[in-house]
Amino acid sequence: MTGEMTDDGVVPGGAGPVLSGTAVSEAVGGLGWRYVLGSLRTSIRLGPMWQVAEVATELIRACGQDADSCLLLDLRPGRLELTLRPPDAAGLTARELAHARMIATTAAEMGLPLEPDAGGWRTVQTLEIAVDALSIAEIRPFWKAVLGYTDEPGAGGPRDPIVDPLAQGPAVWFQQLSSPRPQRNRLHLDVSVPHDEAPGRIRAALAAGGTLLSDARAPSFWILADAEGNEVCVTTWQGRD
Repeated sequence: MTGEMTDDGVVPGGAGPVLSGTAVSEAVGGLGWRYVLGSLRTSIRLGPMWQVAEVATELIRACGQDADSCLLLDLRPGRLELTLRPPDAAGLTARELAHARMIATTAAEMGLPLEPDAGGWRTVQTLEIAVDALSIAEIRPFWKAVLGYTDEPGAGGPRDPIVDPLAQGPAVWFQQLSSPRPQRNRLHLDVSVPHDEAPGRIRAALAAGGTLLSDARAPSFWILADAEGNEVCVTTWQGRD
């Protein structure tokens, strides 16, 4: 990591090198942030919308001038959800960790601890859609056009993921097939969860009638299916560095 942080949490001379998933997860675990699929996510339990908006404004100020490039907020009655992401697809750096610490400190000073499970339904997660294809370069433009999506920041190759330019919908990525598989799903969901929640999520899915098809790549991902064979992957950051 290059440079020391100043009192306001800024890393002089740039963001520094991209950090490993292990380093990021260990750095933010005690702050109330969770590392999920290349970004930091958390929530705050609040009251009416006016309060949510006021708290959001204070946390934007805490993030400083980089807020526009790295901070996403989802404001709902009773809940504020925050996402810190790198400006491009390279990965998280010391700069994003500095913002995470500053936001956590500001929220704590307001008597509002960061809680990834705010709301009581589930914790933070990220959803992706995976499309299996024999010729990714041939079908990728179709999905990009029909969804109104753009290239992933920092990417844009003929096989790279595509994303919602408004960051509202799930990312779509393409998985290379070596041969036609008529008996296999060609479309499945990826549900990325905090690494220590994956076992519980899988147990719940199996108890609800699902089947574990493979854990050969765990803890990077587990392949599950519903009672009719429709597949979903539960994924974590682990095993990807």
